[in-house]
Amino acid sequence: MMNANTLALLPEGILTVAGVVVMMAEPVLPLKASRKPLGWLAILATLAAGAASWYQIGFGSTLAFSGTIQVDAFSVFFHLLIAGVVLVTLLGSLDYFDGWAGETAGNSGHAGEYFALVLFGAVGMMLMTCSVELLMVFIGLEISSISTYILAGFRKGKAAGAESAIKYFLLGSFATAFFLYGIALSFGATGSTSIAAIAAALGTQEFSPLAFLALGMILIGLGFKVSAAPFHVWTPDVYQGAPAPVVGLMSTAPKAAAFAVLLRITFIGYGAMHARWAVLLWILAALSMTIGNLGALKQRNVKRMLAYSSIAHAGYLLAAFTALPEAGISAACFYTAAYAAMNVGAFAVVTQITGYAEHTRTLEDYTGVALRRPWLGGLLAFFLLSLIGIPFTGGFFGKFYAFSAAIGGGHTGLAVIGLLNSGVACFYYLRLLVAMYARHAEEGGNQPTRFTQLPWPAEAGIAIATLATLVLGVLPGRVLDLTNRGASALLNHPASAADPVVGENRLH
Repeated sequence: MMNANTLALLPEGILTVAGVVVMMAEPVLPLKASRKPLGWLAILATLAAGAASWYQIGFGSTLAFSGTIQVDAFSVFFHLLIAGVVLVTLLGSLDYFDGWAGETAGNSGHAGEYFALVLFGAVGMMLMTCSVELLMVFIGLEISSISTYILAGFRKGKAAGAESAIKYFLLGSFATAFFLYGIALSFGATGSTSIAAIAAALGTQEFSPLAFLALGMILIGLGFKVSAAPFHVWTPDVYQGAPAPVVGLMSTAPKAAAFAVLLRITFIGYGAMHARWAVLLWILAALSMTIGNLGALKQRNVKRMLAYSSIAHAGYLLAAFTALPEAGISAACFYTAAYAAMNVGAFAVVTQITGYAEHTRTLEDYTGVALRRPWLGGLLAFFLLSLIGIPFTGGFFGKFYAFSAAIGGGHTGLAVIGLLNSGVACFYYLRLLVAMYARHAEEGGNQPTRFTQLPWPAEAGIAIATLATLVLGVLPGRVLDLTNRGASALLNHPASAADPVVGENRLH
């Protein structure tokens, strides 16, 4: 029988072992041999990690590793979400390095490193979501960040890729420094880096300017990870230079982990300061929505447009943070799931359209794509409509719950700003959609309508994202039950600073 600590980090352990095996096996394979078997190993490990996370639901709210790790419905929800995003990413990029769609073969020589880095990144993201100790959160953040820094520049020989990785690394290092400084100030203000102990200390004292400053530093660090304005400046350039499947991953899974940490820190650790930090997040939400959508209006490069779109969606999600605790946490969790499904799906389609060389970059390059590849075009159109927030898609209910929660918290003005920004977003999403269904002038009525066959793993990944986006828009009840359960677990069963090993035996 495994001990409590092993069971608590079972998903992370599975991914770590698989990542190490991939890294050890990759140099042994011949240089020109396909790395797909390593990709399949990574996919199986992701499925196993997801199954292990689902198994943890039966544990209830449980602590491990001397009270630094908490397994509950909240952490399990984000573990499953991250595993799902990683699964779609791996399926969509399994053939990416083998020169799919006519690209020159020979790009697969470093694919093994790619699969390992994706797994190690997922380990850091999952560790962030279940950590209730700020130093453990920092460790998870660094594991995730180092992996994504390398992945951002993974198209070797591309100047844009190198620029993307360097810019992401340098700005990410500054953000990490702010986060670490916030942890230090939290310790100075409360005498602990445990989230529960911070909550207990702040609940028994008057307003502490030092603690509020600490929270501000933490918000800056996490604001960078979620691409919230004004900490968004890295996003367009990094998204443009990074490989399309990597952008799909880094625009969803790390953000989900960062939002999970932000929910735990604000509503639990700094819950006594809710009235004060809600104002800060109100400002960040309004700035992110407005700057993101206005920036997207000017873009001709599709990846840069989607980068600004991700900034706007961070603002929509932050609107839920201004709500009352249970409604706000549940709405934020649901929106995170909806955004992850539709955005990773959109980039999975973009990956198949552009290929490794990514010749299809601008709006003009997408002209007629839906006529040449009807299924790909139709699926991308579906994800774009979900990003707009059209009914019967996950994006609609995500915005509905986020804005409803904000209104319930007394922030009707923020909801109005969000609705106006959603109207602005229609323009640039529909501009891409119209371009996909337009005919080139020189092609006249002879535009081909044949569907180009995709690798079946990529089809499976896109199908998973499509189904998730559709289910969240048509039958959101089951996911809402999970988010409500997660919110209740977060609010009603915080880690006990006084008894850090409570509940460990319940893992046996």
